[in-house]
Amino acid sequence: MIRDITLGQYYPGESWVHKLDPRVKIIATLLFIIELFIVNDFIGFAISAVVLAVLIAVSGVPLSFILRGLKPILIILLFTFALNIFMISGEVIWSWWILKITKEGIRTAVFMAIRLILLIIGSSMLTLCTRPLSLTDGIERLLSPFKAIGLPAHEIAMMMTIALRFIPTLLEETDKIMKAQQARGADFESGSLLQKVKSLIPILVPLFVSAFRIANDLAMAMEARCYRGGKHRTRMHEMKFAGRDYAAFALQALFLAVIIVCNRFF
Repeated sequence: MIRDITLGQYYPGESWVHKLDPRVKIIATLLFIIELFIVNDFIGFAISAVVLAVLIAVSGVPLSFILRGLKPILIILLFTFALNIFMISGEVIWSWWILKITKEGIRTAVFMAIRLILLIIGSSMLTLCTRPLSLTDGIERLLSPFKAIGLPAHEIAMMMTIALRFIPTLLEETDKIMKAQQARGADFESGSLLQKVKSLIPILVPLFVSAFRIANDLAMAMEARCYRGGKHRTRMHEMKFAGRDYAAFALQALFLAVIIVCNRFF
């Protein structure tokens, strides 16, 4: 389960999606998230799912690898589905004691589940198809206009990227610690939910120690390489918009227009 989380991982490739400017991918991801919250019908979700499926096919990232990342949030999906299906009032189609299932509740629960699935897959595509260093540069460039008001764009971009890249590293460390403790007789599977939570507490101390060790190693490595961020930093590959980036912007604008039209007239 721990290794199934794909957030923050990079999947190497030479596809059209991998070669896009990171700024284009960041903006497209933000617009896709906004579009998911604009959509309020099955037609809009179907269009979003088709666009996402085409993007996955073009990127070359295996569908099984992406779907594997949905396993850890299955409990959250089920909890959200149950919460919406029982808590929303409307036309009652089934009731028992204090539980009621309404037609509006089913519709909202299905929409929320679809929205969460598409949101997670769409967000994962950003990190799966973008190198960490390119992602840092892209965020820094997008935040650079805010330097005029004193916003430390480089520092924020670096912190966000390192935090994102730490997720798979910490998950791998957690998996190692759990396996080591299981080899010593620890049981993380049996018992009630509260007992399972309590059994995870001994993992926290070695995990924090490991996290501080990794962070210290990273800081030492960056200092040994004389890393300096900000305006005086040079880059081997300067970011420049190419024809494929403008084409991606045009496709994103077309997708946004179709979603708005469908949401307004259907």
